[in-house]
Amino acid sequence: MAQSHDLVIIGGGPGGYVCAIRAAQLGLDVACVEKTPNLGGVCLNVGCIPSKALLHSSRLYAEIRDGLSEHGITATAKLDLAAMMARKERVVDSLARGVEGLFKKNKVTRYDGVAHLAGKGRVAIEGGPTLQADSIAIATGSTPVALPGLAFDEKRILSSTGALSLEKVPKHLAVIGGGYIGLEMGSVWRRLGAQVTVIEMLDGILPGMDREVARVMRRALEKQGVTFRLATRVSEAKAGRGGLRLSLAAAGDGGTGAKADGPDTLAVDGVLVAVGRKPVSDGLGLEAAGVETDGRGFITVSDGFRTSADDVYAIGDVIGGPMLAHKAEEEGVALAERLAGLPGHVNYATVPGVVYTHPEAATVGRSEEALKEAGIAYTVGKFPFTASSRARAVGESEGLVKILADAKSDRILGCHIVGPDAGTLIHEAVMAMEFDGSAEDVARAFHAHPTLNESVKEAALAVAGRAIHI
Repeated sequence: MAQSHDLVIIGGGPGGYVCAIRAAQLGLDVACVEKTPNLGGVCLNVGCIPSKALLHSSRLYAEIRDGLSEHGITATAKLDLAAMMARKERVVDSLARGVEGLFKKNKVTRYDGVAHLAGKGRVAIEGGPTLQADSIAIATGSTPVALPGLAFDEKRILSSTGALSLEKVPKHLAVIGGGYIGLEMGSVWRRLGAQVTVIEMLDGILPGMDREVARVMRRALEKQGVTFRLATRVSEAKAGRGGLRLSLAAAGDGGTGAKADGPDTLAVDGVLVAVGRKPVSDGLGLEAAGVETDGRGFITVSDGFRTSADDVYAIGDVIGGPMLAHKAEEEGVALAERLAGLPGHVNYATVPGVVYTHPEAATVGRSEEALKEAGIAYTVGKFPFTASSRARAVGESEGLVKILADAKSDRILGCHIVGPDAGTLIHEAVMAMEFDGSAEDVARAFHAHPTLNESVKEAALAVAGRAIHI
């Protein structure tokens, strides 16, 4: 006889485990099926958390090696990569245990194994029980996309997973893809001593982000020694003694008319392929269950995360949109609340994105390019961190805050930051936008002095042409 639950969730990543906890808080009998030993999914185990641990550790190393002398401090840095990796694993393990504890606290039943849909209201676990549920939620996430001729072996040709666990610092690491993951992992290994070359098909990095912010970020990373090959693609990769030889070619216009420059070949001892992610939707029995997908494998959902099959829902990376853990979490909460009869909702207009390099880049809402394309009249307010007293005091004065507001209503349409703690500062704009706030609202609010947040206030003042400190 099948074991019965109100809700069965396939996948224990940020979307799945948060959905499970919230649904249990609301009184549902919830089960979650996860195929890996740890809950938390890619984000906790081989993504967000370990990468941020390495970003922080590598920045400390680089700061001691290169950045303390101006503060009157003399120190010698010595890298122990094995110890750095061990710390990263301890962070991951402790957080994974924490999620397990939250399941126990909220009485969520966990099942181990690979699951698939097995008929109306049924989920079968390979080698385990079949579960019966009033509702089923698919939260299986995504996986890195490989390139033809560059299949992942996690030794020379790396996905983001392999790039988190190298046993030694590569002499020369090529990063294919100038997006969030490529820049973050490239930064880690550059700080630790690798020569890093980022190869991007477009004529700029961070596709989709405000172009001005992306240009500032590129200049900052170039100062740190990262090399960029833009409007360039890898046409061939040949393994050689101790490394790889990449053949490079112009990427075509890609809508930009740009042409590749620089040498036609690149000798490296490792390649990180960071060109995107694809949904994990194979092997779930979707077709037999009547769950529709698009041409790329994303599960199609309507309002309320409903799939085309009765009582089957999907959230997170597997349904597309921004492939971000916090987006999946909010969808998990909204779905749980809807299943409990509450009006769960996700405001996709305020999903922030953060690049955790140094400096950081953060964005929410529309870019200038998007507003121009949509024909929306807007005003711009900018404030550079060079004019921020706190940024100058701590020696972190690179970058700017940029606020875009509706020309008539002054409602904030977008905010883009590159600079110190941008990933924290952006949430002031997120909150303002959530409540349809205006630039004037932010400008009139108290901001303690001296703080980095004053730069957000000054950018808001600049929307009306009345910034004080520049």
